Amino acid sequence: MCGIAGIIGPSLVSSEALLEAILPRLIHRGPDGAGTWSSVCDRVHLAHRRLSILDLSERGTQPMSDSSGRYVITYNGEIYNYLELRAELQRLGHVFHTGTDTEVILVAYRAWGEGCLQRFNGMFAFALYDTVTQCLFCARDRYGEKPLLFAAGPARFGFASEYKALLALPGIAPDYDEFRLLRGLHNASMGLDGDRQTVFNGIQQLLPAEAMVLDCRTLDYRIWRYWDLQPRAELAALSVADAVAQFRELLTDAVRIRMRSDVPVGSCLSGGLDSSAIVSLIRRFIHPEGEYHTFTGRFPGTAADEWHYAEPVIAASRVTSHVVLPTADGLAAELAEFIWYNELPVGSSSQYAQYCVFRLAKEQGITVLLDGQGADELLGGYEQYFRFYVQALTERGETERLRRELPAIRQRYPLALTPPARGWRDRLPFGLRRWLSHRLGIGTNLLYGLKPEVARRVAQENQRGRVARFDALSSALYQDSFSMYLTTLLRYGDRNSMAHSREVRLPFCDHRLAELVLSLPPQYLMGEVQTKRLLRESMRGILPEEVRTRWNKQGFRPPQESWFQGPLLALAEDLLHSRSFCESAYWDAPWWHRVLERLKRGETQLGWALWQPFIGEAWKRDFVGRC
Repeated sequence: MCGIAGIIGPSLVSSEALLEAILPRLIHRGPDGAGTWSSVCDRVHLAHRRLSILDLSERGTQPMSDSSGRYVITYNGEIYNYLELRAELQRLGHVFHTGTDTEVILVAYRAWGEGCLQRFNGMFAFALYDTVTQCLFCARDRYGEKPLLFAAGPARFGFASEYKALLALPGIAPDYDEFRLLRGLHNASMGLDGDRQTVFNGIQQLLPAEAMVLDCRTLDYRIWRYWDLQPRAELAALSVADAVAQFRELLTDAVRIRMRSDVPVGSCLSGGLDSSAIVSLIRRFIHPEGEYHTFTGRFPGTAADEWHYAEPVIAASRVTSHVVLPTADGLAAELAEFIWYNELPVGSSSQYAQYCVFRLAKEQGITVLLDGQGADELLGGYEQYFRFYVQALTERGETERLRRELPAIRQRYPLALTPPARGWRDRLPFGLRRWLSHRLGIGTNLLYGLKPEVARRVAQENQRGRVARFDALSSALYQDSFSMYLTTLLRYGDRNSMAHSREVRLPFCDHRLAELVLSLPPQYLMGEVQTKRLLRESMRGILPEEVRTRWNKQGFRPPQESWFQGPLLALAEDLLHSRSFCESAYWDAPWWHRVLERLKRGETQLGWALWQPFIGEAWKRDFVGRC
């Protein structure tokens, strides 16, 4: 895991100037070393900050050239199947001089060209320069775990792992799109991560599973998607038992190859099904007496605390447990730095809790962490997916299954299919609902706190579509995994882990799992009134039963409602009474001032609604203002 950057243009900057401008803003991503490389023609300048994970010697320094000197790469990430690829390339006659996966990418490109991307199983963002053709080949992994941002102009092309690095370059201003920002605040999966254009007007990004070739002489470039998921008929025909067996085998292998490291490896453990499954599988790959460390964020004395679920996993897996207690006081004190490292507004205080867990791992000397992110979106982990499940069954004509399962869904998950009262409320015209909110001092919807025309546009542009090649459930899971909700969560995980120079690896974000899961019938995923049915069935005999059969989905969420009764409230009052907020052409400041008063009077649930304008204004102050 590292930080990468580059500038391409006609003698615009020396390598020393590139180092001075960009690399200090990426040091947290790679504290173990730095390097730059410039082409003979002085048009291409590549930079790298290193976090040493594989082959800790100087042989792993980047930018790295292949043995011929023709190709040079700056790379961030991990190719988990690099050992298998290395062996295959050696059989083809290629010779290796390091123990890094970086060299495997270079040799794979030399052997297979752009087709090498189809062979990689990993998380990555890289830029590979061909000194003969003077073209730069860039790519981002299938899920978009690693970022690749770029700024394209008529005389210069720049790229980097983070916004703050690009914004350090002359001519790239932190001008941002306020409406795009509001879309992200209204729905964290919209506006900020799923489009080529980012919130900053001068910065774009490669999307998940995209590649780019830049002609460094003309600065012309083309972008294409090198991988997409298509449902496969032979997988749809599997029996439930065979599907569960294949899923267990693939997940086990996904965990196994993510254990490869020359530095200590541990795991995040929330007590939820996903991270617990990973920790339980890991014990199969380490000696029964071998030490393994897990890291848990706790909120004792609140409904948000999941320690009673984490304890049986810790006991069964015989791991060394470490616990951190994130607090409102800590967030208030660290807010500016937290925002600086995250670069964009985050969806809730959960991301601060994640930030604290990664810091704890750093304090304990564990560099690499496995985590359960990605399972909820791929496997149907949220109860609201039952709405799409029912729709998929209806379209398939599964009337008998619907007759049997609908009452059971309503009993186990009362809110999953939208209660009638809420349905009636949501059928009222938006203008009337907004008027009632302002008139009666009720409601928590962020849209009520926007100017009317802005609110209507945000609501319209944040609507979900449908991917025609999938059924209704798989369409929702596909979108949330590859272009919406998970894409944003991956940004949070990248920035929070890198803030503390930790590498986070996600077994559920193995594309082989997605290719299996999204080909299966909907009842394999959520049938028999089970969220994440495949995972639950595959973990029989592996995961403690009280965890495997817990039906309530509890996200890693601090008690944010009570946090806004303390130090965060004073910060929110300052930000929401600032001149910029009160004179905003987008926000309805008086509505939010009334929200503050309602919160003080005891409507603590408003702590969740208040977060969005609070973090948006804090971001303008602590990130944009600092850039």
